[in-house]
Amino acid sequence: MTETPQQRYEISSDPSRLDASRIHNWLSTDAYWALGRTREHQDLAIAGSLNFGAYDLASGEQAAYARVVTDHATFAWLCDVYVDRAARGHGLGGRIVTAARDHLARTGVRRLVLATEDAHGVYEKVGFKPLDSPAKWMSLTFD
Repeated sequence: MTETPQQRYEISSDPSRLDASRIHNWLSTDAYWALGRTREHQDLAIAGSLNFGAYDLASGEQAAYARVVTDHATFAWLCDVYVDRAARGHGLGGRIVTAARDHLARTGVRRLVLATEDAHGVYEKVGFKPLDSPAKWMSLTFD
């Protein structure tokens, strides 16, 4: 019988448990949106964000990560969601996103946004949907 993510992994927002080196390696080498991100920038991102980790109960090793940029009152942006390749295919991505969503809902945040190139199905399962009026949103990118 295969263990479910609920049986094998614990989700925590305790920043002292994060494996910053592992997170940087995942994102800078295997995440299309963060390829080449420096360790310095990743550490700054972690320090300025609400972070979630999923940890293997047997080994304590971090198996997934999600980061939220938020004012803790009205708005949040979910980003840097990553599940270790060895832990994929068992719902862990959905579980860590659900934990972040539920945590934010308890704080009063009413708008949680994200951008994804290829994981729409994962996010739809936990309640995300396309923006009603995407033309209202704007962005500024610094080169």
